[in-house]
Amino acid sequence: LREHPDAKGMLLITPTDWGSCADVTGVARVCHAFDVPFIVDEAWGAHLPFHPELPAWGMDAEADLVVTSVHKMGGAVEQSSVFHLQYDRVAPEVLAQREDLLGTTSASSLVYATLDGWRRQMVEQGHELLEAAIRRAHRVRAAAAELPGLRPMGREIVEEGLAADLDPLKIVIDVRKLGMSGMQAVEWLRVHRHVDVGGSDSCRISASITCADDDETEEVLLDALRALVEHADSVERRPAVRLPEPSALELEQAMLPRAAFFAPVEHVPAERAAGRIAAEMISPYPPGVPVVAPGEVITDEVLDYLRSGVEHGVLIPDAADPTVRTLRVVARDAVTHA
Repeated sequence: LREHPDAKGMLLITPTDWGSCADVTGVARVCHAFDVPFIVDEAWGAHLPFHPELPAWGMDAEADLVVTSVHKMGGAVEQSSVFHLQYDRVAPEVLAQREDLLGTTSASSLVYATLDGWRRQMVEQGHELLEAAIRRAHRVRAAAAELPGLRPMGREIVEEGLAADLDPLKIVIDVRKLGMSGMQAVEWLRVHRHVDVGGSDSCRISASITCADDDETEEVLLDALRALVEHADSVERRPAVRLPEPSALELEQAMLPRAAFFAPVEHVPAERAAGRIAAEMISPYPPGVPVVAPGEVITDEVLDYLRSGVEHGVLIPDAADPTVRTLRVVARDAVTHA
């Protein structure tokens, strides 16, 4: 904020899909010291207000505005999201106007009904339901830790300073010692055990325990993990994804995203793309997070990551060329005249 005094506010995503959480209160107080609003994208945190063993809810942690996707860790249908607003840094009428500009004119009564039903359930039974879910998650994590080749993520990430807190309902398991990636593990579980988990990457899988789980679903998940370990040798060995250091993903922003996206473009071979300005979004799935955005300068490290990912089986559906043999970049003449 000192380096960017013109900043209008801060947006932070926490918890992540992996359950790791930021120090929301600390960030909020820094933002408020500069009198800018602090907005939390709490897509994975609908359950947080309803049990003291869960990480702090954004509203309790002094955020100005929290956006919550209730359809993820809550109990509402898809597209059910809500705003939470406090303090006076964001005017309610301004927020309402922005929502009116972007929101649908055909609101779904089903969305509103399930939101209200879930709200009532949490008020009446939330603590009891989440208490059972937390105990279940602890059992699943402990059982997974007993299986050879599986390493569940736990509170050690907080103790080591890698996160401020951890959502215990996220069962994140490193599967690399089985000789496979998280993507391969997810694929095997789906095909051979008809079990879908919430996410994966080159190292890990992530399953969510919720209020809807019971003894049967707990055992289905554990049986599937046991089978995965037992049949690990049958999984095809693929080239490893060459992961860059986190700092290598912080690319230089050479042009504004809109200017780069609408600029004259050309498609260049990947071998000649380093140093060029991207004119497209490139998001490897999983995890589905953009690695390159329009206006950013493409680097050799990112190209190596993307191409090794494709060789491993990673999907890049938003790139003009999903194979990443070519990339869509801003034409040199456009850069000269920008």
